[in-house]
Amino acid sequence: MKKMGNPGDKVLLSGNEALALGAYEAGVKVASAYPGTPSTEILENLCRYEGVYTEWAPNEKVALEVALGASFAGARALATMKHVGLNVAADPLFTAAYTGVRGGLVIVTADDPEMHSSQNEQDNRNYAYAAKVPMLEPSDASEAKDFLKVAYRISEEFDTPVLLRTTTRVAHVKGIVAAGEMETSSVQPGIVKMPQKFVMLPGHARLRRVELEKRMNRLREYAGTFPANRTEWGDKKTGFITSGVSYLYVKEAFPDASVLKLGMVYPFPDDMIRDFASQVTDLFIVEELDPFIETHVKALGIACKGKELVPAMGELNSHILRKAITGRAEGDLFEPVPVPMRPPNLCAGCPHRGIFHAISRLKVFVAGDIGCYTLAALKPLSSMDSCVCMGASIGTAFGMEKALGKDSLGKIVAVIGDSTFMHSGITGLIDVVYNRGFTTVIILDNSTTGMTGHQPNPSTGVTLGGYAGTGIDIPALCGAIGIKHVVTVNPHDMDNAEKVLRQEIERPEPSVIITQAPCVLLPEMKRRKDKKRYMVIGDNCTGCRSCLKIGCPAIEWAPLTAEEAKKLGYKESQKGHSTINAVMCDGCGQCVTLCKFKAIVGAEK
Repeated sequence: MKKMGNPGDKVLLSGNEALALGAYEAGVKVASAYPGTPSTEILENLCRYEGVYTEWAPNEKVALEVALGASFAGARALATMKHVGLNVAADPLFTAAYTGVRGGLVIVTADDPEMHSSQNEQDNRNYAYAAKVPMLEPSDASEAKDFLKVAYRISEEFDTPVLLRTTTRVAHVKGIVAAGEMETSSVQPGIVKMPQKFVMLPGHARLRRVELEKRMNRLREYAGTFPANRTEWGDKKTGFITSGVSYLYVKEAFPDASVLKLGMVYPFPDDMIRDFASQVTDLFIVEELDPFIETHVKALGIACKGKELVPAMGELNSHILRKAITGRAEGDLFEPVPVPMRPPNLCAGCPHRGIFHAISRLKVFVAGDIGCYTLAALKPLSSMDSCVCMGASIGTAFGMEKALGKDSLGKIVAVIGDSTFMHSGITGLIDVVYNRGFTTVIILDNSTTGMTGHQPNPSTGVTLGGYAGTGIDIPALCGAIGIKHVVTVNPHDMDNAEKVLRQEIERPEPSVIITQAPCVLLPEMKRRKDKKRYMVIGDNCTGCRSCLKIGCPAIEWAPLTAEEAKKLGYKESQKGHSTINAVMCDGCGQCVTLCKFKAIVGAEK
């Protein structure tokens, strides 16, 4: 368990680590999440603090419902997720705005401008407006901790869930954070029956809708006195209204300008905005992604400049901002150095590589899903044709089947990971069975949630705290749903995997293929003593390049000139030969299957 120092002690923390500390100091008792970059490390750190129950939920909707239940019981509760996760949790969020809370409830939404690890670039400030809940937005790690504690006070004072928005930069960049005082909820935990408040029948909901509007009016007044909404006066010729990490860019690019920094980005402090705007000559709104603040300022009838100058896509930085406002790229703010492209790739020995190579030989449409296996869309595997959101693969494949009818038999497969299947794939499979489909679903079971850093999931049977529980039996679950044909294969055995694939996709009824092999990065896989290495026998290599078709990073290609080929004993016409990097090779043996000239053999230890 983590031990914190005395109040005032300073530590270097990332934004996510600071949020975990803030939750602990705020007296959070229950925290639930689904891992997703850039939010994952919040619960990974919070679970180390004593007295806080933390869990990985099957998905974000469940995480918020668990946190809401804890709030109903009078405990302070936290739900964390990446921005697209809030889409999944939107159903309980909108109704939670009606029910309100007992113990404080905060939902952290971590947005991802620039899409470093996401399928879209949505701006979740819009959720605060749509759901009618307040939202705070810290600019750095120190504010992240402080704002989270303030969010719980607001939640309990105003009987509302509170959204706290971070972005990738705030979540991951480190800063100095001071330890603070421990707090407790103003609510006594316990079961209190309040059906008119918590049971959202239409009759009750209509009454709560009135209370929601009263609450928003009080919050608008509160926004005008909220300390984190502050004016920093400087040269009044130029004024900026900004929030979050954009505030830091403004301060660096225009240190002498006047700034209105919004710590609460919804609801807005209208009188403060009007007063600030009236005292500056030129008003600029600086924010990443959507013109959320800008739209409101213009609705107040205030002239300002925003997205006609500042990009509406991707992350900002001080260089981009100054150039956008002044039209000049000045030397004291350097332009970010372009980094050479490093295409992502599946790890050496990854079990997903074998099954995707087998799929590529079938020439079928592959409805894919969210996970590290999405990299199979890239060359040389080129084995994914769609990827929309968590769990969408099965529904996408089934929809194509219904659109094309029996002509699509043997031409479409759905591919989904074990954690993603638990998240939101089960209902799609139920739809296939219930509505008499014949979709073939491939579940890639690598015993972990690989993409977000190897977190356990319900199928692994291990909890966030490391406790052994009951793992969900995926084959049994598929059988219980009504799938009559469930086959488990070893994806490293590519010949058999391809044989099973060809058999199952031709079935005129639903089938599930489960590829079962652990992720090579799991600790137990790294420690295994029976790991075999492979090497290339140069005399047998013909340079056919077949081994390169799986894109394994351990297999390297050495080009040869005619002179080099002759010197090394190869045919002069041979353009090159393969080698296997002994350090990177994980011993999966997939490449052996591909070589028809027996040039790849086990290396002596």
